[in-house]
Amino acid sequence: MVYRAFFEDALGRLHAERRYRVFADLERDVTRFPHAVWRGPEGPRDIIMWCSNDYLGMGCHPAVTGAMVEAAGRYGAGAGGTRNISGNSHPVVQLEAELADLHGKAAALVFTSGWISNLAGISTIAGLIPDCVILSDALNHNSMIEGIRRSGRDKLIFRHNDLDDLEAKLRDLGTRPKLIVFESLYSMDGDIAPVAAIARLAKRYGAMTYLDEVHAVGLYGPRGGGIAEREGVMNEIDVIEGTLAKGFGTLGGYLAADAAIVDAVRSFAPSFIFTTALPPAVAAAATAAVRHLKRSGDERTRHARQVARTKQALTRAGLPVMDNPSHIVPLFVGDADRCKRASDLLLERHGIYIQPINYPTVERGAERLRITPTPHHSDQHIVALTAALCNVWQELDLPTEMHHQAQAAE
Repeated sequence: MVYRAFFEDALGRLHAERRYRVFADLERDVTRFPHAVWRGPEGPRDIIMWCSNDYLGMGCHPAVTGAMVEAAGRYGAGAGGTRNISGNSHPVVQLEAELADLHGKAAALVFTSGWISNLAGISTIAGLIPDCVILSDALNHNSMIEGIRRSGRDKLIFRHNDLDDLEAKLRDLGTRPKLIVFESLYSMDGDIAPVAAIARLAKRYGAMTYLDEVHAVGLYGPRGGGIAEREGVMNEIDVIEGTLAKGFGTLGGYLAADAAIVDAVRSFAPSFIFTTALPPAVAAAATAAVRHLKRSGDERTRHARQVARTKQALTRAGLPVMDNPSHIVPLFVGDADRCKRASDLLLERHGIYIQPINYPTVERGAERLRITPTPHHSDQHIVALTAALCNVWQELDLPTEMHHQAQAAE
């Protein structure tokens, strides 16, 4: 049997559907973010990144890079193994203390990624509650879906951000143990969950709450604690999950909760027990980012200003900005092939990098370009972006209206 043919056939289908993902060879410039060097087919070229999840540019902040360099010099490059084998490196202990304080929780637990923290957290927490039913928002991230599957528990999917549907399902479950799993900010459409209202429903019907704040931590709230902090309801959410790889600009995921919940995940989750720990240098860099954003609101203020200016400029230019109240700026395209062609033209002709967003990240027919302004994008960058997009939209005859408002699936 020629096994290679199976993989070639699968890749062929992706190419035929224009869903094959091509990753640009990029070098970020720590001194000039959001500038980067694209190593394309015609050699190195300076470009502007417009789709990074390093939303505040903290990955280039001197306090963060300095902490990483200093810790690498003291502790080395790696963690030395799992925490069960090598123990807790002190920088990880410090990071977990900072994260617990950020969210007003008794304890926190760090993982190597947000994907792993969701997989471990949801599967372990629900798995340890007998007869638990998980209520999951219809647009929850893939990592949350995988955590639900791994738990082996019954699940009910409620319509996206629909409080009436959620309440009806909670009511029907009666006294069964319940875990509501949802995100605060959905990153492809940029819409925000009614976090406070969901917390109230959970209390009324005796449910636990698990909130994914990965696209909100660092960016919202007086100290960067996310949407729950902004709305003053962190103490009403049982488990807060976050990432260190977006607003905090480094790497890793985490859970913050009651000490018994955190200890249970630490003690029972295979994806924690058997995974090499976060390297000390990465933990030190993340701690520096968290500490800085707890006391500095300047990055959040400048970020919000540039997001508003970007949305305003693109909307005035007649481009199909998908309206939302967050920092995400999606431009509707609605076709996989033309979305990829638009991305290619922006990079090759205008030196602007925006990765196309196609199925399965969003539904078919909801393809888009997802723009993420940062505090480091200047007004001149916004003018150049607007002109480039108008040029590409005209050349490819792309839609100026949203014919299909489908939402994210991953």
